[in-house]
Amino acid sequence: METLIKNKKIAVIGGGPVGLTTARLLQMKDADVSVYERDAHAGARMLGGTLDIHSDTGQKAIKAAGLLEELYSLSRPTPERMGDKDGNILMETFPPEDDLYSRPEIDRPDLRNLLLNSLKENTVVWDAHVLGITEENGKFRIEFQSGKTAIADLVIIADGSMSKARNIITESTPAATGTFCIEGEVFFPQTDTPFLYEMVNNGNLAVVQDKKTLFIHTKGNGHFNYYASFREPGNWQKDNAVDFDDNATVEKFLNKLFADWNVVFKDLFRVTNEYRGFPLRVFSDFESWKPHANITLAGDAAHVMPPFGGLGVNLGLLDALNLTENLTNGQFPDIRTALQDYETKMIAYLNPILSDAAGADERIHTQTSTPEERRKRMEQMREKLAQKH
Repeated sequence: METLIKNKKIAVIGGGPVGLTTARLLQMKDADVSVYERDAHAGARMLGGTLDIHSDTGQKAIKAAGLLEELYSLSRPTPERMGDKDGNILMETFPPEDDLYSRPEIDRPDLRNLLLNSLKENTVVWDAHVLGITEENGKFRIEFQSGKTAIADLVIIADGSMSKARNIITESTPAATGTFCIEGEVFFPQTDTPFLYEMVNNGNLAVVQDKKTLFIHTKGNGHFNYYASFREPGNWQKDNAVDFDDNATVEKFLNKLFADWNVVFKDLFRVTNEYRGFPLRVFSDFESWKPHANITLAGDAAHVMPPFGGLGVNLGLLDALNLTENLTNGQFPDIRTALQDYETKMIAYLNPILSDAAGADERIHTQTSTPEERRKRMEQMREKLAQKH
């Protein structure tokens, strides 16, 4: 079957999970595709929590890419625990024995390497920071910070929430939700914070209280990666002199923010090896998209949302699957029509999810209910879900 991508040079902007999965799915259909990634090499930017890849979204794309069994071998079913600020475990849930891999956790480097190893040699062009894209005579000229350029017939922009490449489609930028997140990595939690290590117990631990959160992941290498989130008061960073390259100032701020929480959490801040900070953002301004053809957005470049629920990467992988199917299934007369259908369907399934994610951000960071009340609500929700199935 002849596809829309035959004899087309395809450029994917961004070498994250969405961009790499898109490239893999296209190469399976004999596409001529290059991935342009701003990172200097495959091992860059390894800080980050685990990703849970959902069976009803992200795993569909991984399965289509022929990588599902490898994903399972690199990931792990993970227990989820809910605690309170006094250091008590209020609830814990385990993946069901008959469905262990419905939402397994995988470390970001492992997922990246899995996808990289599935691509043809030299598919990814590293250290390729895109400055802009222009259309010339039905093709696209991609300009890089290095001064080099590339030409493509079809461009898929998947370089994340702060993408500059997407300006060719929309000049709208993500808006801050008002919530700020501080991310930390602890290299040796078993020895440096043993009591908390036992609490987390090779799983994930969430504490939501006092209009802020602390969410701790256990990574495959034994590290803790955690996120502390809170509503951002005006000038807070300036007033508190928080420098994320200076662990001591970040620790001081977190101790103040979590002043009346159990000392075990302050031990976590004390032994943190790396920090970074960022505001949570939302981007879903589809109405601002300019008329376009043979170029589109996928993943966070098209729709970023608060991370509560772990849907961001999964919806991005679903984008990759739907987009590549439209380009290769022979059901559309041209690339423009295939992309228009992909974008219409993306907007339809995203709108309610974006609304739910924004609502979760608001509830979490303005809530006044007690941990026990939230535990009871979660149990009720789980019972209703179990009854449906």
